[in-house]
Amino acid sequence: MYLKFCGNDRANLGVWLIKSTVWVILFLGLTACGIQRIPQQKNQVEAAMAELTNQYKRRADLIPNLVNVVKGYASHEKETLESVLNARAKATQVQINPNKLTAEDVAKFNQTQNELSQALGRLLMITENYPNLKADTQFRDLMAQLEGTENRVTVARQRLIESIKEFNNLVTVFPTNVTNAIFFKYEKMPQWDVTIDEKQKIESPPEVKF
Repeated sequence: MYLKFCGNDRANLGVWLIKSTVWVILFLGLTACGIQRIPQQKNQVEAAMAELTNQYKRRADLIPNLVNVVKGYASHEKETLESVLNARAKATQVQINPNKLTAEDVAKFNQTQNELSQALGRLLMITENYPNLKADTQFRDLMAQLEGTENRVTVARQRLIESIKEFNNLVTVFPTNVTNAIFFKYEKMPQWDVTIDEKQKIESPPEVKF
């Protein structure tokens, strides 16, 4: 009877060990999902933010020179010129920490960038009334740079949106959300639809004065 009991005990222990091993393997397999992908995707989000930051910073640097050129031909458009510079100053004063984003911060920054875009649009509209300004070489060069920057902003913004979407999926969707909960504890990032804060300074474009 004793030997039979010991045999059953060994069998039960063996089954327990097998089941435990299977569960450990399954657990490790699940948690391994995202061990590299989650931090890599976070790095991708930061890189996309930096790229979009550069393009918006470049736009901000171009605006004062553009205003100076327009002023040389349309100095009486004082209200429009000042509104552009004021909107630029307001937009560049808004600061956001990419590692501590909130939906409110993103909305505030987007609002200031939208206001700057609208002010810039009004400035470009008045230039249609000045043929000599449109023929100015410096004005055309600045407009070409501005157009190129706006195109790059569109591309960079879309890349940022996609990278944040992928990151949010990793930290909220099974099984990688299990990995995140155990190892990283990252929060879901608020989505961006327009702009981010400026973080890096690119080279200053040549100053244009009249």
